Amino acid sequence: MAQKSKSVVLALHYQNEVLHPDGKIRVGVAEGDTGRANLIRAAKTLLDGARTHGVPVISVRIAFRPDFRDLTVNGPIWQNILKIRACEDGAWGSQFFDELRPAPGEFIVNHTRINAFYGSQLQEIVDLFDPERLIVAGIATNYVVQHTVAYASDAGYEITVVRDACSSAVPELHEGALRTMSLLGSIETAAEVVKGFTQ
Repeated sequence: MAQKSKSVVLALHYQNEVLHPDGKIRVGVAEGDTGRANLIRAAKTLLDGARTHGVPVISVRIAFRPDFRDLTVNGPIWQNILKIRACEDGAWGSQFFDELRPAPGEFIVNHTRINAFYGSQLQEIVDLFDPERLIVAGIATNYVVQHTVAYASDAGYEITVVRDACSSAVPELHEGALRTMSLLGSIETAAEVVKGFTQ
């Protein structure tokens, strides 16, 4: 049984297809994005800091069956995933980015929609820790992060979004999503979040 924790970190889509320069999906990090290294550094600061202070980390990835029969194609984003065959389970793209991969024994959640809670085991796993607050970071800010945060807020959790451990390929969409989420919780840097673990 998982130990109760006041906070839990949700690390969303730190996987090759989304974060690696050779990945197929560009909505979170543009192909030649000069900020990629800063994003990775901030995410590593968050994950390492959480682990050092005993804060649970749940890593979430989007992945589809090799035949893509579990992909509901009801919008342009899904049409594109099917067209380019992105995030195929078992392939390199669906695997976690090496520097941000889950630590041994940590929970991993697979999902197939925008909101990481929808149709996945995420709620069940979060419930094991009975947290008051969810600390959310990932890619892309204006898709999985924003929609997961909206759900979590409706579910009654306190929310912290880690701004520099999130990214969108379009900076205006990143900032707009952060502004929207600022009405649902606090917006902090990875360093600020980790500093708070010691207080």
